[in-house]
Amino acid sequence: MKSSFWPPIFLLISLTTSFFLSCENHATTRNSSVPTIDSISQDSLNPMSFDTIEIKYLLGKFTPEEDSNFVKMEDLHCAGSARRQVIDKKTYKAFIKMYEAAKADGVILTIKSATRNFYYQKSIWEAKWNGSRLVGGKNLAQTVPNAQERARIILKYSSMPGTSRHHWGTDFDLNAFENEYFESGKGLKEFQWLEANARKFGFGRPYTTKGEHRPQGYEEEKWHWSYLPLAQSYQKSYKALVKPEMISGFAGSETATSIDVIKNYVFGIDPSCFDEIGK
Repeated sequence: MKSSFWPPIFLLISLTTSFFLSCENHATTRNSSVPTIDSISQDSLNPMSFDTIEIKYLLGKFTPEEDSNFVKMEDLHCAGSARRQVIDKKTYKAFIKMYEAAKADGVILTIKSATRNFYYQKSIWEAKWNGSRLVGGKNLAQTVPNAQERARIILKYSSMPGTSRHHWGTDFDLNAFENEYFESGKGLKEFQWLEANARKFGFGRPYTTKGEHRPQGYEEEKWHWSYLPLAQSYQKSYKALVKPEMISGFAGSETATSIDVIKNYVFGIDPSCFDEIGK
């Protein structure tokens, strides 16, 4: 009886164990594309050095969704177009820490736009340049024939392709796209929390109020935050490697040199977002 009974029982146990292990492995594989703060390994967070940042990353001429340095965000951390976008792993890990700290204080931070490559930014820029997207209620192609003037109007809030910090995976827009939102009520509470705490997690606001300390560049954006430990490496590489003639391949690109878009916009950021490598 024992010799005829034991093998089938052993076989049943073995098959059952294999089944559950298979299910567990399948679940791990299925969920691995949506990382959490614990699932992004430390080995994958080695920061890019000055020597390893290629021009294609600086100009956004790559596909971030296919790049191993970038990850998809969890739905609770993002909304709108950001749910179709990705972000640099190091930036995301730091954001999750900031998100949890803010949540503990009753503030919810939501990424509304993250990495946008050259081609994504080109679609935004050219829509405004050609008039298919109104700017301030106006069709600029019809109302502003002068190329430099038209470019400067768009540059109040939108970057030329090849010059956006959103190319790098280090920058994102939080909670709203209007400064007014952050000036009262819930938005003011969120902004005050960020101003008081974001630096603890490595984040700074590059587009502060324009004035003596920041005379050039985009208008103020209270929603735009940058992960400085990584962004400053990109700044250093951008200054060393990118030339004005490289800002090309889109409508209106001929104005990039005359406006000096690299000096006045790429580096027209709040001085607190620089360190010695970015100056």
